[in-house]
Amino acid sequence: MIFEAIRLALRSILRNKLRSFLTMLGVVIGVGAVIAMVTVGQGSQRQVAQSVSSLGSDLLVLRPGARGFGPSQPGMNRPFTLRDSDALEDLPEARLVAPVTSASARVVFGSSNHQTQITGSNENWIGVSGWKMALGRNMTAAEARGGAAFCILGETVRQRLFGAADPLGEMIRVRQISCQVIGVLEAKGAGAFGQDQDDMLLMPVRLVQRRLNGNDEIGSIQIGLAAGGSTSEGIEAVSGMMRDRRRIAPGAAEDFNVTDMREIAEMLSSITAVLSGMLSSVAAVSLLVGGIGIMNIMLVSVTERTREIGIRLAIGATPGQVLTQFLVEAVVLSLMGGVIGVGVGLGLAFVAGIFMAIPFVPDPLVILMAFAFSAFVGVVFGWFPALRAARMDPIEALRHQ
Repeated sequence: MIFEAIRLALRSILRNKLRSFLTMLGVVIGVGAVIAMVTVGQGSQRQVAQSVSSLGSDLLVLRPGARGFGPSQPGMNRPFTLRDSDALEDLPEARLVAPVTSASARVVFGSSNHQTQITGSNENWIGVSGWKMALGRNMTAAEARGGAAFCILGETVRQRLFGAADPLGEMIRVRQISCQVIGVLEAKGAGAFGQDQDDMLLMPVRLVQRRLNGNDEIGSIQIGLAAGGSTSEGIEAVSGMMRDRRRIAPGAAEDFNVTDMREIAEMLSSITAVLSGMLSSVAAVSLLVGGIGIMNIMLVSVTERTREIGIRLAIGATPGQVLTQFLVEAVVLSLMGGVIGVGVGLGLAFVAGIFMAIPFVPDPLVILMAFAFSAFVGVVFGWFPALRAARMDPIEALRHQ
């Protein structure tokens, strides 16, 4: 009986193709939007996890200023110096320490030029930050300390200045500084927020301080923890040393903060999950609209087919059979919209992943749930029209013109 009801439902749907398509459109939009939002959200979370994991879970970042929001108190953002970085290297919990200062500058080679971010650090920065060399070599400790005019290119900068040519040994100009290219970093691609991580140039920290920034300040210090050490012990050791160096009295607020990269990963993932959930909830409203559309069209269909219903009841069809016929028709209509919506949603998520440079991470469970929910919409919103058809008086239905 159920197969016969499905056959009749398909025949009725195909009889009014345009009306059926417009009826399904609400379900298609709802399911497609939910699938697209959830898939893009999961891709964003995967991107965040990959970006943070590339730095390593044993990385601490020390920054000036108390942790929190809102304006800071005067004197609470004292920058660090290289002496602070040197002192942290003496901690047994610290494996590698990399002071970091930054600047923005236009780099020039021949007739090519490009505005990029300059990172000033030492020989430890590549290891601490999880980078690898694609060409050439890393700077030495002596070059970093002496402020030698050497630089290491990110992949984006290499392409903008040199194209397919070999940049090693070439001289480029960074503002007024002529520096020799000694290496190229391996490409990393987009970061957690879609930024191009390869659009950067690494130079010795003292060179950036003296020639680009004109000061001896350090914006942050990255600390790679020793193998086997716990993050909490590392944070405690770093905080204790910095409190001593900055002469912070016991019980007084710290004018610096130490961040664990795992903490950042969890925070970014939770933010992404909340945003994805909110957007998916908004998109799910379209399913409600689609369900109302299905109920509306099914009521119209019941009215149009009143005489057909009367004939069926008159020749022996039971109210249950009539109820099943119209209920199956509503469910089939909703399921067809769900199937199309899943395809549309996955397609939109795939295209969005290309433009946003995030992984395409479809979730079979979410797809199955969206498909099942579309069937549920058909049952809920098709029940009243089907019940109305089943309760018709055969005699009154036969009189209908």
